[in-house]
Amino acid sequence: MDGCAQMCKCFLILFNFLFALVGFGLVALGMWLRFGAETRGFFDIDLNTAQFNIGVSVLVVTGGLMLVMAIIGDCGACNNSKAALGVFSGLLTVLIIIEIAAGVMAFMWSDRVSGELVNFYATIYAQYLNTRSPAQAVTLKLFHNTFDCCGVGGSIEMFVRDTCPKASFLEKLMYSSCPSVIDEVFDANAPLVLGGFLGTAGIMLVALVCSCLLYGNLKPSYYSPPIY
Repeated sequence: MDGCAQMCKCFLILFNFLFALVGFGLVALGMWLRFGAETRGFFDIDLNTAQFNIGVSVLVVTGGLMLVMAIIGDCGACNNSKAALGVFSGLLTVLIIIEIAAGVMAFMWSDRVSGELVNFYATIYAQYLNTRSPAQAVTLKLFHNTFDCCGVGGSIEMFVRDTCPKASFLEKLMYSSCPSVIDEVFDANAPLVLGGFLGTAGIMLVALVCSCLLYGNLKPSYYSPPIY
């Protein structure tokens, strides 16, 4: 192999190692959301949580696919296997297309996503006022700590103050209403989300080019059976 192919091989090995770490992280996050003591309450809440359940399943499946792809890619790069590199390139092409489409949809539907999340929060908030369920309290705490907000009343929140972030008296006076904060966060970060998806797709595209270059540079002796 020439120097360019050697560099591509090293890049693919590093890329797939990092890819495997990300995949493992997604699987771990999905399993924590499903079975963790702090988040298991999501699945016990008496409301339609189909979107959340689907999201957790997508995390686990995506992470598993990334792990499989990383293993195939590393096998192809380390063993100079054209078959493994071909499968890896095909799967990576599909993933790049999905990544770009997901980024565009996330950008275009940011208002819809934030609206669904606001509705979800409002439902949890209303049910907690009636039931004071520990599962709903955990859910509210996750929202409040993630978005640094407090209920629907902000600084004058009276009904779910026990689930709001711990802070000094002056800091509590500066809390905002969670529905408005959720909308603002999604509106402000929609371009960043799109940029993150496109940036990730760009890195994957570099890996795809390296995989194709390495595939074309392999000698027949690496993948053909010996001639007797």
